[in-house]
Order: sequence, then structure tokens, then C-alpha cells
Amino acid sequence: MNRVHHKYSAAKKVRSSDAYTFNAFVQQSVASGSTIYADGLKSFTRFEQVGFRHVPHIQPPVKRPSRRLESVVPLADRSIGNLQQWLIGTYHGVSREQLQVYLDEFVFRHSRRQTPMAAFQTLLGLGAARRPVPYMQIRGGSDRPISPGKA
Repeated sequence: MNRVHHKYSAAKKVRSSDAYTFNAFVQQSVASGSTIYADGLKSFTRFEQVGFRHVPHIQPPVKRPSRRLESVVPLADRSIGNLQQWLIGTYHGVSREQLQVYLDEFVFRHSRRQTPMAAFQTLLGLGAARRPVPYMQIRGGSDRPISPGKA
């Protein structure tokens, strides 16, 4: 079986893990007609209804708890593990309100990991073409109080 390994990633904070939410995300993030390799989560069973081919890989039950099985979706597991370690190691955790901003940054870095100069050029171009953004607009979250007079 020929597999095309992903070149880019996408991540989004979602409120629900139902089929409707996943279908909307996939339609927005994946090229129409693509094949999606995922685990056997029941919410993934309706990808065909929105124009994608879904190849489920179901993890077999562990017969001996001391024996660790190989992952059925190793690239996804590696990306999720990298995201977790990056969030914990770099930022020591993030708030729910700010999670999407950090997911966007991770995807940006992850998708350009083979060409670090491209990431710098993209950031340089964005910085040159945009007006300054006020701190309060960047911060946006309400989980930490801001001292009076500091912005």
C-alpha cells in the first residue's frame, strides 16, 4: 500500500468530539477527496458522507498489560506527543482561552520544520506588512488579572 506522508499539520481547539465537529474541521483543513488514516473513534465514521475516504486503524486490546503495542497511527501520536512536550517544556502549560494561539504556533513551526529559513521569511514578511497589535488584543484571555496601569 502506498501512503503519502503528511507534509503539513492542522490543529484546532474543539468543544466537542462528535462527528459533526470533526467533519467540519476536516472539510476546512483537508483537500477534498483525500484519504484519512485515523483510529477507530466512532466520530470518524462519517468522513465518507462529506467526501473523504476513511481508513480506520483500530488498536487491538492489550492482552498483557506489561507489553506495549505499536501505535496504529504513529505519525499522529508523534505529533501529539511533540505538541504536549513543547507546551509543557516551553510554556509550562497554557490556558484554555489561549490554547488556539499556541496550536497555531505549533502548526506553523511543525509544518516548516524542514525549512527553518522559510519560517523566518514568513514572519519577517508578516511583520513588515502589518500594523502593530495592541497588547490587550494579543492577550485576549481573561484567566489572569492585569494590574492597573500595566498594559
